[in-house]
Amino acid sequence: MDISTSPLRIIFMGTADLACASLEALAAEKDFSMVAVVSQPDKPKGRDMKLQPTAVKSLALKLGINILQPARAKNPEFIEELRTLNPDLIAVAAYGQILPQSILDLPKFGCLNVHTSLLPKYRGAAPIQWAIIEGDNETGVTIMQMDAGLDTGAILSQTATNIEPADDAQTLHDRLAALGGKALVRTIRDLVAGRVKPQPQPAEGASYARKISKEDGKLDWTLPAEKLWNRIRGFTPWPGAFTHLPAVPAPLLLKIWQAEIADVGGQPGKIISADKTGIIVGCGENSLRIITLQKEGGRRMTAQEFIAGNRLKSGDQFQTDSQK
Repeated sequence: MDISTSPLRIIFMGTADLACASLEALAAEKDFSMVAVVSQPDKPKGRDMKLQPTAVKSLALKLGINILQPARAKNPEFIEELRTLNPDLIAVAAYGQILPQSILDLPKFGCLNVHTSLLPKYRGAAPIQWAIIEGDNETGVTIMQMDAGLDTGAILSQTATNIEPADDAQTLHDRLAALGGKALVRTIRDLVAGRVKPQPQPAEGASYARKISKEDGKLDWTLPAEKLWNRIRGFTPWPGAFTHLPAVPAPLLLKIWQAEIADVGGQPGKIISADKTGIIVGCGENSLRIITLQKEGGRRMTAQEFIAGNRLKSGDQFQTDSQK
């Protein structure tokens, strides 16, 4: 297909913030015709529970692209509407629903997905977070040809990036989103021009990145400091890594925003020192220096600010499961 004379008709399906960079990248290409954007229905948010558009819908409105919001992707009326739009290709990023085979088979060049890991590693809902939590040094973006499985489709391209010590789930998310947008445009052009062919995913090395729950953020001080440090980074900004400090009338919940490994030993959960350099807490191996934290319902603050307003001394103990 010569897209210089006949623009490529593309439908984009996405919901979360991660998908916005891909939509922007596609919309910026003059020989791509964005015939529609599909996003999840608006959902109630905030204290007043007003309906709020998805991040992708908000962007599509700014770009002036036709928006579709089916309750379910398998809805027959919705599938028929897609068929009448006659797309050459469907691009998908962080949409949030499994697509039926009738949609996968619809476009000439198939359905392409932007997945934020180097597949087959970290298939599933939370690849960015688990790559950090597991202590990986590298991750990336895979553009794959979608099939009926969960992130099991053939690979079209992969782009790697290092996971830096300063990264958390938010910074890595933003970098992978930008890489994904660029990789998607490049891969679509290569696919249409016949310069790339889908390669089946290898069976070796496959893993699953399950959805994260709020309770995952609870810190287990019996773990090595390095593992706890990775969990803090992987769970920032959501659900946040947290611990409890025994207090009356109820334990004080503390969210840990930033920490570093300290090469000193100590009893798990016990405060070794608390001064302007941070709050050093013993772990199963080495210790963790808490640099930035937040009380429940309060603002984020440095360890020094926290100590100034809260009695904290060497020997105090963060709550463990046995102290519930």
